[in-house]
Amino acid sequence: MSTPQWLSRVVEAAGSGRGLEDTSGINPVLQRAAAAGEQTRSASVLVLFGGAEEANPSARGGLPADADVLLTQRAATLRQHSGQVAFPGGATDPGDDSPIATALREAQEETGLDPVGVQPLAAMPGIYVPPSRFDVVPVLAYWRTPSVVGVVDTAEAERVVRVPIETLLNPDNRFQVRHPAGYQGPAFAVDGMLVWGFTGGILAGLLAVSGWETEWDTDDIRDLEASLAAVDVLSGGFDR
Repeated sequence: MSTPQWLSRVVEAAGSGRGLEDTSGINPVLQRAAAAGEQTRSASVLVLFGGAEEANPSARGGLPADADVLLTQRAATLRQHSGQVAFPGGATDPGDDSPIATALREAQEETGLDPVGVQPLAAMPGIYVPPSRFDVVPVLAYWRTPSVVGVVDTAEAERVVRVPIETLLNPDNRFQVRHPAGYQGPAFAVDGMLVWGFTGGILAGLLAVSGWETEWDTDDIRDLEASLAAVDVLSGGFDR
């Protein structure tokens, strides 16, 4: 099965040997790599796009009006990473034969999706996440046959959400956040959630090469804690 035309630029850029590049200078997540000799742990996340297969000829980059991406929000009661918004995914299990297998298994466990309806499109080079020492491979996929999804374990997740791409693209929902420890990078305020850090960086990197993006104010830099409070989300460590 071929890649939907409206996703072709994203897949081509993400699947290249270099992966996404930060041409804006505001997305440090894309350049993260472990130091030589550092021991890392393997993980994958599923960046799952849904929407009509046919491109919309009247929209930027052919983006369909119903295009969306699947995100989860971790339970506020968790001791670590509480309230974090993320792509479904997690650590590689011994039985996983590829990053794609890990991403699909974890997404099924977390959201209940049927992996049979998911078409993997590209696996990006791994991106290092310093707090957890995970080397995370984002797996891009198209939801060719969507299935019902939702919270599988309330102790682990509060929400499973299909966020419209148009909402992410809206300049009113985009800004940068600055962490007290020094991190600064792109963020999105959508549907009562703050998407930042690793997840925000991947999304911003994909949108930048998609052909769908409209100009947004990269000079709008906000305090992370204040931004989290504004959307009533607790901060989490994994997503820094």
